[in-house]
Amino acid sequence: MTDKKDKSREDWLAQARTLSEALPYMRRYAGETLVIKYGGNAMGDESLAHLFARDIVLLRQIGSNPVVVHGGGPQIGEMLKKLKVESEFVEGLRVTDEETIDVVEMVLSGTINKRIVSAINAAGGFAVGLSGKDGNLIMAEKLRRTKRDPDSNIERILDLGLVGEPTRITSHVLDNFEESDITPVIAPIAIGTAGETLNINADTAAGAIASALAASRLLMLTDVEGVKDKNGELIEALTATEARAMIDNGTIDGGMIPKVETCLKAIDDGVDGAVIIDGRVPHAVLLELFTEHGAGTIIEAG
Repeated sequence: MTDKKDKSREDWLAQARTLSEALPYMRRYAGETLVIKYGGNAMGDESLAHLFARDIVLLRQIGSNPVVVHGGGPQIGEMLKKLKVESEFVEGLRVTDEETIDVVEMVLSGTINKRIVSAINAAGGFAVGLSGKDGNLIMAEKLRRTKRDPDSNIERILDLGLVGEPTRITSHVLDNFEESDITPVIAPIAIGTAGETLNINADTAAGAIASALAASRLLMLTDVEGVKDKNGELIEALTATEARAMIDNGTIDGGMIPKVETCLKAIDDGVDGAVIIDGRVPHAVLLELFTEHGAGTIIEAG
């Protein structure tokens, strides 16, 4: 029977082997900017949140430049309910009025942002929390959605209130953090054209920031394995052309469509690759970056 000492030695050898196999990937991403959209179960599960913070610290230690953009939809919903703020929905999208945006900003820029910053700092890193309003980091205009009436074929504009679409990223704000080895943690709150506060979808904000920084990778943590084919099997890699075809033929549908479209826009803007990752998997970011098979679906130009 293998004794405790032998088992420990086997564990050490396995760890050394893992580090050795990861070394080429670590070299590949040294000095590269990685924009990571963080949300879903990965953020809500305490153990996964702890591992995520450690992974961000490791990325910094090998010389990468991680930029974290976080969401917080469930937490916003809980706070609105607690404060008895009624929400109106149009076509399944929450209308953000003046009362709601105050709660959104409080939860995103306050509670959630500082929780992530504290976790990274506790893991040995140096993180600073920002919102898109700091330094005019994210400038935006109000988002307008349209719906076509099937009978009259007339399009109707859906006003979602204080919901925005990024128009400009002030990237030099983040350049300063890169030079000082500080990891920025960004809440997707923006400044509108009239100086108003706008709520931005976290996926959209992360994609816009990745484009502005010419990031090597956009990593989007989700609550699904990645993009799947018609048989429900995970697709590990797609070209942009293949991804667009899968949207057109209905293979990619529902909530996956806007995520893939965000990835495609980032690639069109010069990001080397965008990855939809299963954030429920421990160390999902490291698995994607430092192993051969990754942890989701990568979309690249082509």
